[in-house]
Amino acid sequence: MSEIMSGKLVKLIENNADQLAKNWVADVSKHPATKKYHYRTDKELHGWAFDVYSHLGKWISQDTTKEIIAEHYTKLGSIRKEQEFKLSELIQALILVRRHLWVKVLADGLLDSAMDFYIAMELNNRVVLFFDRAIYYASVGYEKS
Repeated sequence: MSEIMSGKLVKLIENNADQLAKNWVADVSKHPATKKYHYRTDKELHGWAFDVYSHLGKWISQDTTKEIIAEHYTKLGSIRKEQEFKLSELIQALILVRRHLWVKVLADGLLDSAMDFYIAMELNNRVVLFFDRAIYYASVGYEKS
């Protein structure tokens, strides 16, 4: 049962990746803590967020190791430094990706019962772990450059 609901939540996010990315672009391109993002094209920003949302199931899967996340996000941190983003902007942008994800889950009213809420909290723990790792390794990559 929990795998079905958890899968439902992941599919909700992945199936709405385009709209989630658009919402994130609207936010990150005007947020006071992400000023460097204001100068990127909507298309480029959309691609960055869409990549995370459309592959969420892969990122939080138990098959995705910490090393896979480390490799991807260390590289991302290095790229953002080369692009002259501040580390704080990179971190805030990733936080906003996570925030828009949960706004969508809550807005769609899939959490009707205590069991749904419990399952969502299990999924939340996996998502938080992924984003914690993504932020950490992006910071490592940024600092190494």
